[in-house]
Amino acid sequence: MSIHTAIVSWHRQPNEAFIDAKYNRAHTWRFDGGIEIAASSSPSVVPLPYSEPNNVDPEEAYVASLSSCHMLFFLHFAAQSGLIIESYTDNASGVMGKNTHGKAAITDVILKPQITWHHTSYIDEKTISELHHQAHDSCFIANSVNTRIRVE
Repeated sequence: MSIHTAIVSWHRQPNEAFIDAKYNRAHTWRFDGGIEIAASSSPSVVPLPYSEPNNVDPEEAYVASLSSCHMLFFLHFAAQSGLIIESYTDNASGVMGKNTHGKAAITDVILKPQITWHHTSYIDEKTISELHHQAHDSCFIANSVNTRIRVE
């Protein structure tokens, strides 16, 4: 077992009444390694000017977490198989919809990895598919959620 922490911090601005719901949702995420990330609600959830569109929102972070976890396991299983990857870039996306309870949720995450292999002569679609299957089955984040996750 391991524990993973983040410090999420928000402060009301002096000119904000708060109870009128007209307050800025910008906040900070701090992690144990010292990294600090500017975060906010998504402008698709809380309209401007109360969201910061340049900041990371929880929905984007959720998609990035699933993509990152999948990638890290994919790299692991490729290395175990003796396959060398030069680069891995995923243009992942998440779809906000209604879950089975009628609640707003990220219902689908689509991973679209582009992988550059060191040697392509012995990499076939079956091998790539098996690596993605192993990565998905092993991903801690994917195992923690109800979102449908597809690799295209």
